Amino acid sequence: MRRLISVLAGTGLVLAVVACEGTGNEGDSNSANAADPAAAVTDQWAAPGGDHSEQRHSPLTQINATNVQQLGVAWYAELPERGGYQGTPLVVDGKLIVTTPWSKVYAFDAKTGKQLWKYDPKVRREIVAGYLCCNVANRGAAYWNGKVIWATLDGRLVAVDIDDGKHLWESQTTDTEKALSITGAPRIGNGVVFIGQAGAEYLQRGYLSGWDADTGKKLWHWWAVPGNPADDFEEQPEMEWAAKTWNGEWWKSGGGGTVWDGILYDPQTELVIFGTGNGSPWPAGVRSPGGGDNLFTASIVALHAKTGKYAWHYQTTPMDSWDYDNTSPFTVADIVIGGQKKHVVMQAPKNGFLYVIEAATGKVLSADLIVPGANWLTGFDEKNNWKPILNPHADPGRTGLGFTVVPLQAHLWYPQAFNPQTGLLYIPTRYGSLTIVAEPDLTKSMQGIATGGQSQLAAPNLGDEPRAYLQAWDPVKRAAAWKSTEGSGSNGVLSTAGNLLFQGNGTNLLAFRADTGEKLWTSALGATVGAAFITYSIDGVQYLAGAGGVGRNLGGRLFVLKLGGTVEVPPPPPPVQQVLNPPANFGDAALLARGQEKYTQHCTICHEARRNIGGFPDLRYSPFLNSEAGFQAVVMDGALSEAGMLSFSKAFGREEAEAIRAHLVSLANTLKAAPQLGGGPGGARAGGGGVRAGGAGPRGGGAGAAATLPPQLGGGMGIFAEGAPAPTAGTTAPSGQEPEPTVEMHQ
Repeated sequence: MRRLISVLAGTGLVLAVVACEGTGNEGDSNSANAADPAAAVTDQWAAPGGDHSEQRHSPLTQINATNVQQLGVAWYAELPERGGYQGTPLVVDGKLIVTTPWSKVYAFDAKTGKQLWKYDPKVRREIVAGYLCCNVANRGAAYWNGKVIWATLDGRLVAVDIDDGKHLWESQTTDTEKALSITGAPRIGNGVVFIGQAGAEYLQRGYLSGWDADTGKKLWHWWAVPGNPADDFEEQPEMEWAAKTWNGEWWKSGGGGTVWDGILYDPQTELVIFGTGNGSPWPAGVRSPGGGDNLFTASIVALHAKTGKYAWHYQTTPMDSWDYDNTSPFTVADIVIGGQKKHVVMQAPKNGFLYVIEAATGKVLSADLIVPGANWLTGFDEKNNWKPILNPHADPGRTGLGFTVVPLQAHLWYPQAFNPQTGLLYIPTRYGSLTIVAEPDLTKSMQGIATGGQSQLAAPNLGDEPRAYLQAWDPVKRAAAWKSTEGSGSNGVLSTAGNLLFQGNGTNLLAFRADTGEKLWTSALGATVGAAFITYSIDGVQYLAGAGGVGRNLGGRLFVLKLGGTVEVPPPPPPVQQVLNPPANFGDAALLARGQEKYTQHCTICHEARRNIGGFPDLRYSPFLNSEAGFQAVVMDGALSEAGMLSFSKAFGREEAEAIRAHLVSLANTLKAAPQLGGGPGGARAGGGGVRAGGAGPRGGGAGAAATLPPQLGGGMGIFAEGAPAPTAGTTAPSGQEPEPTVEMHQ
């Protein structure tokens, strides 16, 4: 699960790199890579990360730092589906493949933009009523042997022919009776499709599975956390010793550790390397009374790709109590450390560190803080493979006082990039905090987080660092080479040999010099491209491509650019003007409380503006609030199913639907009486599962950062380390930084 926090800062340190000019036709799809075009990036883009290394770096140089200002739109396509646009396109054999919300796939002629085919897997829409944590989204497809293969929101792998979209095979990878979903892109290595799933927020148990890419047959299954010991650990020996790191009856509440993104296949080691999600419920003291590291939650894990057998692991956050999913992107590279060439895997997850690890062995070479401070740990036991030393004051389940943890979501799913010429890893970075109060009674909160009240301790000051930025990290020097506040912490990155980085920011596309971070060019596209752009070449012409959402739930657009492109893109249609016209309040306190509970559980995921998930309407303005029959027709009978609003009849009854209407009417009348308060339907409360994200001013921490509260106990690294200079309070955000702070969830 995830949350978004805000904006950033930067300096520019110059690294000398000469960008070679070229024709833009360096690759050849008929080369030795034709058997597996994902073996290396050439003139195609055949894997989510470009190739198996996931460096998202292209050798193409026709577009470069000297001529990037000449970029323009070559063609574009309207994509009608509503929801989260998070997919990276593919380009293979002249065909551009893009996935959209509800797991649909489109194929276009990559040169002309002509639509070739479309495939709709007809996802069960009712999944949003009780099985979907965070978004109606899809992060892209993979390619293998003439097939486009992707995962659907309702847990299937689907394979179609790349030439005509003909259905070839499909396999259900999840138990349809459980609250499991998939938004991530599969990876394919040596004929095996690797896929995980989401569901930790619904107390599910995580796993990774391998499937035959030619037939869809299941090859293996690897559980990420131990189940009931009575089941003999399901033929996974490592689960027996993992169970020793848990306490109580953890299997009854799921355990978590879902593999909802962050998968990489490394041909050199023949390992599949992936990250596991947060523990479930969140507070370690709730899910595992008495302590324990809780393997393999919040970990990096490597399995033998063909068999799914365990190879190694590194747990980035033992006893995770802070929603520190470890499912951010991975990148493999060869770098020189101490005069020796090292084949490493690198990851910058939510907890604020950049890890450099030997890909073959799991030996940690370095773990460095990439944001100014972290207070969930105090350091590392470097002799014990850099095991984190936890801050004893940071566990809200143990202290009972609440805790404002720093950082929050330093890096989410947004793709990073590595340029082997500069030796820099480019990371969309965020710096914020989250206040967590534990609730041991899971009947009150599924995730063990209190839905009311606030921490009894004041939140820490975060200092002067901006809240979101693009930074270039040197994994050899173990320091930032540059930071740019004109970049984003919430958009993916593309690197090219033209000494360029491309990244979206809001509805704009920006180009930076890869060596210095200087912004060279920007273009207003009118759509938010959260995933990274890709680049490819056809007939000697280099193109850029990316897909993003338009406006608030108005569908999406696919953009393709080239030097000298002249196509004019019309502005998106204006949003429909909403009218606030609720009926009089009705219902007693019990009905309103019941309505609030059901609304929070089932509706805020799409309809709360501050959560920024699917961009669906603000229900306080709904005309259906004026009619019980009309509201029931939409919510229970599926009258608006074609617009994505499916029946919730399997999630609750008509009495609960009427209670939700009563709650919404109350919210609407509150807004009507005091419109200056604004905010989303949930008012000042933000987050899911009752989580409250901090935000007491530009540099404040959590909701409890009042001057009258005692400070929470110290400890940490960076600016929170003992003896470190105190951060400066009262600064303001630099111009151009992202909005302060909102809460966003993804899986």
